[in-house]
Amino acid sequence: MEIFREFTFEAAHRLPQVPAGHKCARLHGHSYRIEVHVTGTVDPTMGWVMDFADVKAAVNPVIAELDHYYLNEVPGLENPTSENLARWTWDRLAATLPLSAIVVRETCTSGCVYRGQR
Repeated sequence: MEIFREFTFEAAHRLPQVPAGHKCARLHGHSYRIEVHVTGTVDPTMGWVMDFADVKAAVNPVIAELDHYYLNEVPGLENPTSENLARWTWDRLAATLPLSAIVVRETCTSGCVYRGQR
């Protein structure tokens, strides 16, 4: 079984590796949405994989590192693409949650899914 919880935050960034003149090279911001997916068996007594409150408690400190920050200044996010942000988030949560996916949306129509190293 897989469950997920969605989190939002606001942040600014620029992409330093894009070609000269690319619009994403300029400073801009997004209303990010991150889904944290966890997997496990359904506990026969509780009827759930995990309490959503436990997912929230694990993820909130990570979101606090991002919300209303310039992502390029966050250690490990010097090139803050959606892909790098998904991997960065996974790396901070993998020790505490049975992750199956991290979904990052930087706009309503664009994002990525990261499922760990394969």
